[in-house]
Amino acid sequence: GTGNPLLMQYQRHTARSAADLVLLCLTTVFFLCALSDDITLTVDGKDTYEEVKRMERYRECRRTQGVSTTDLVGRMLLMTKAHHTNMDNSDYQQHADNFGKGPKGHSPWTGVSQFLQTSQKIIQFASGKEPQPGDTIIYVAGAFDLFHIGHVDFLETVFKQAERPYVIVGLHFDQEVNRYKGKNYPIMNIHERTLSVLACRYVSEVVIGAPYAVNKDLLDHFRVDMVCHGQTEVFPDKDGTDPYAEPKKRGIFRIINSRNGLTTDDIVQRIIENRLQFEARNQKKEAKEMAVIEALKRREDEEKNQAAAQ
Repeated sequence: GTGNPLLMQYQRHTARSAADLVLLCLTTVFFLCALSDDITLTVDGKDTYEEVKRMERYRECRRTQGVSTTDLVGRMLLMTKAHHTNMDNSDYQQHADNFGKGPKGHSPWTGVSQFLQTSQKIIQFASGKEPQPGDTIIYVAGAFDLFHIGHVDFLETVFKQAERPYVIVGLHFDQEVNRYKGKNYPIMNIHERTLSVLACRYVSEVVIGAPYAVNKDLLDHFRVDMVCHGQTEVFPDKDGTDPYAEPKKRGIFRIINSRNGLTTDDIVQRIIENRLQFEARNQKKEAKEMAVIEALKRREDEEKNQAAAQ
């Protein structure tokens, strides 16, 4: 049908079932706005969703604590590795905190915080489905860094390779990704990348810290029927061997063309080219948020004084 193309893309890639898709469509029909719990303001400092809230059509969803766009952009611009697992760097945290920080203090909505992985958090994102008899078990591996539409299109194409697909994604540890990607990759650490991939409707299971070489043990353990890789370069293993030698030997290796050339490198380059605009935008946004905090505090103090005077 017709409608908002962006909303249709969102529905297509996030709805896990027909019921979810119907719910999303109903949300559109009744103009119910569902947003995360960070504040959004107009140019004059007013709540963007004031009218929607007045009509009681506003719903708020809590963001995943510690996962911040501001933090991710800071990592790209600083080119450090302190965000990788098993690494700690107070200097990085200090620099990251300064990205977009306004002169009047730090807003709780714009900034960075530490992401803490828990088993319950993983369960919230996982599908919980086991492979069933007759399913085609498809294995793909990679970094899946800054999980974007290029990744989604690839996974959708992989999903369509079988009538009853069960897609397993092997995520490489941060140090392994940095070995073959270099610089300060990955931008997102293994915990953040795990939740990003689990949230995709085309993914049934994630192997956290998968071996770089897709070996016999891995293929036998998961009873893999097909191994897929995209159009990106395949880097050799530490010993110079082909990481896909075993699936190629078995005749189950496939190269997939999703017809989407967007890469993580492309996104990082865009951010670097627009660094000054990003910093200015964040400073302006945080200044607005601090003004709102001060206004709310003044209102609260006035209400207390009025109550005390009665």
